[in-house]
Amino acid sequence: MKGQVLWVFMTALVAALFAASLLVGPAGLGLAESLRALFTGQGDAVVLVMRDIRLPRAILGLLVGASLGLAGAAMQGFLRNPLAEPGLIGVSATAALGAVLALQTGVAALFALALPLSALAGAALSVVLILLLAGPRGGALALILAGIAISALAGAATSLVLNLSPNPFAAMEIVFWMMGSLADRSMTHVWLGAPFILGGMALLLSTGRGLDALTLGEDVAQTMGLNMNRLRLSIVFGTAAAIGAAVAVAGAVGFVGLVVPHLMRPLVGARPSRLLPAAALGGAAMVLAADVAVRVIAPDTDLKLGVLTALVGAPFFLHLIWRMRREEA
Repeated sequence: MKGQVLWVFMTALVAALFAASLLVGPAGLGLAESLRALFTGQGDAVVLVMRDIRLPRAILGLLVGASLGLAGAAMQGFLRNPLAEPGLIGVSATAALGAVLALQTGVAALFALALPLSALAGAALSVVLILLLAGPRGGALALILAGIAISALAGAATSLVLNLSPNPFAAMEIVFWMMGSLADRSMTHVWLGAPFILGGMALLLSTGRGLDALTLGEDVAQTMGLNMNRLRLSIVFGTAAAIGAAVAVAGAVGFVGLVVPHLMRPLVGARPSRLLPAAALGGAAMVLAADVAVRVIAPDTDLKLGVLTALVGAPFFLHLIWRMRREEA
């Protein structure tokens, strides 16, 4: 798909899915009634549904999906590894651990923002640990190994909390939260997560030219004036801010950051600077579509967003691996 046609198509797709996220739901509201309530504020009950339930859900779907797709493309470009994904540096696991501790200790019940703030604190902890383990000048291998170690430790700590939980209801709430969902989110979650997500995405988008140079090899890129230390820190901080905030407000939504860059790469060519915005649009489209699907497939059951993205993303990824294997044969 050529240049401007791709951007127009993807932008239109995301806009259509955003509109669908606003208009689809179990309440069974009419189109005219929904739009009137959203834009004019007429109709108390309908305004509550549109502005306080569906609008923040649609905005978070857009932001979370875009951040996951963008961070996945940036990580794959920096590490030059097609299996890289946003959680590779441990951000998702430590953010989840922070949220789990807030749920288990009861802090999340004290005030509404305790859970997302705890998750953000966990994401910040991952950055500190990455810089301590890999060092500010550590290479790609050191970054991968440090991220794997942090993810494993955070995952083990999360499992330990679940294992020792004396309250089965708290354990069930933790398990459901870790499946990922955009249900029951408010504009408060949007205002909390949006600055971190948008700031992280801006930082990741600024690495496009550096990632283009890195495709020629690290030594060649450095002779072209690329500051590897600055690029590495931009990737780490941008991913931590965007993905940490995404996990904080939506829980763990898997496979988006892994699959979407692979789906978009054939459409934009080999240049990471073109893939980054395309993956952001692709990620937003995938999460918005999945969030609409969970409402259509099981309107009376709380089907989790992360479950559906994994069910859809894993077969796509297996197909991509099979296709790559056939091309290499």
